[in-house]
Amino acid sequence: MTDNSLENRGLVAAGGMEDFLATLIKRRGQVHEERARAQQKGEAVLLLAREQGREQLQPEEDAEFRKYMDDMKTLGAEIVGLDERIEEIRSEVERSGQINSSLARIRRAEGTITKIREQAIYQKGDPRRSYMQDMIKVALNVDDTGECRDRLMRHAQDVATLPEYTEFRDISRTGGEGGYAVPPAWLMNQYIELARPGRAFANLVQRQPLPGGTDSINIPKILSGTTVGVQSADNTTVSDTDLTDTFINAPVRTISGQQGVAIQLIDQSPIAFDDVVFRDLVAAHAAATDKQVLDGTGTGGQVLGVDYTPGISTVAVGSVTIQGVYSAIANAIQLVHTQRFLPPEVIVMHPRRWGWFQSLLDTADRPLFLPQANGLWNAAGVLEDVASQQVVGQMFGLPVVTDPNISITNGAFSPSGDEDVIYVLRASDIVLWESGIRARVLPETKAQNLTVLLQIYNYLAFSAARYPQSVVAISGLTAPTF
Repeated sequence: MTDNSLENRGLVAAGGMEDFLATLIKRRGQVHEERARAQQKGEAVLLLAREQGREQLQPEEDAEFRKYMDDMKTLGAEIVGLDERIEEIRSEVERSGQINSSLARIRRAEGTITKIREQAIYQKGDPRRSYMQDMIKVALNVDDTGECRDRLMRHAQDVATLPEYTEFRDISRTGGEGGYAVPPAWLMNQYIELARPGRAFANLVQRQPLPGGTDSINIPKILSGTTVGVQSADNTTVSDTDLTDTFINAPVRTISGQQGVAIQLIDQSPIAFDDVVFRDLVAAHAAATDKQVLDGTGTGGQVLGVDYTPGISTVAVGSVTIQGVYSAIANAIQLVHTQRFLPPEVIVMHPRRWGWFQSLLDTADRPLFLPQANGLWNAAGVLEDVASQQVVGQMFGLPVVTDPNISITNGAFSPSGDEDVIYVLRASDIVLWESGIRARVLPETKAQNLTVLLQIYNYLAFSAARYPQSVVAISGLTAPTF
């Protein structure tokens, strides 16, 4: 009887240790999150000073930053102490041999807490943690447990700190909004997989983050320069001409899109439907940006694209034959050399024009565009890859990039409007400023239909007018036949 009592007391003691271990693990998770929030607030103070162009914190900002750092230090010390206690008690429970299913679950929870910062908050194909569902539930105020808001805040911290969010132009945090509005990185990259044209031309030009707090970018430009000449004799007049300057204006424009989603889909969907919605919205956004860069008219909220920029040179083909087009491209290359005094960097054309080149044969019915592996002889160009919206080959030693967003009914260079254009350009002279793509959830707009409105938008400015002589458009290319 005595032995049984002792046994029972031992089991109760072991069970109590398990409960205490669970309490410690729960407390560690809470402290870990408190420290992460303090770190996020401290980094927000630094980010505000950086966005305002200040290298030093103001006194009140410095005091606030020090407070957050003190909180982090205190909470970090508590985490270290909790880790020591958790390890101590875990070892004793294991040593006593009283590990049961409850303890196994607690240990799994411990592993989750320890590794929570090593995993992405939102992962592809995970219906339990949907970025868009969390955004919607917070907007609808149906986040009863607070878990959705908590995940969005931790995602915002990832946006501010993880390197993958600095590698893509669409996820720049410029613009002064919280990182919670920046969709996960894997969603932002999906547009390259969809059956929509991407942004091949826009990705070639020089890209810069859009400065905050402005609706127009003015770029100084020298209009006429100084002069230098031979001095006719000692102590005679030296050539002296004042330079004049002007500026190029690039207004900030908005590109946006939206999708209405039934609230029933939000409540009942077993899948992460943000995967579907964002793939198409971001794909459409990429194509719209590229089209603006190419042929935005500068009116009606559009940027002034390459086609309508004053000073862009044009070369008309003598005939739509290999001789006529080949000569026109050579002429365009020398125009960039002689007017910009630097070499062009790329040739951009519509995929149908590149296909037409590949269909051309010489007088002996031999292809004029061949893969390098074929051992080229007297070829007009090189076929490097059967690809889309990227480098597909070479002509005149320059890479050839195809872009299906190039208009095949171009009206800027052709009154008839039935042609595509080949661009020979020095892409680094063209500048595209972009903010990050932002996401919004609007539950009120179509509330009468139980519909939630999902939106994405960003701001951009564009200019090819810094050096318009860096772009030569080849016109007169009527629709090819195959």
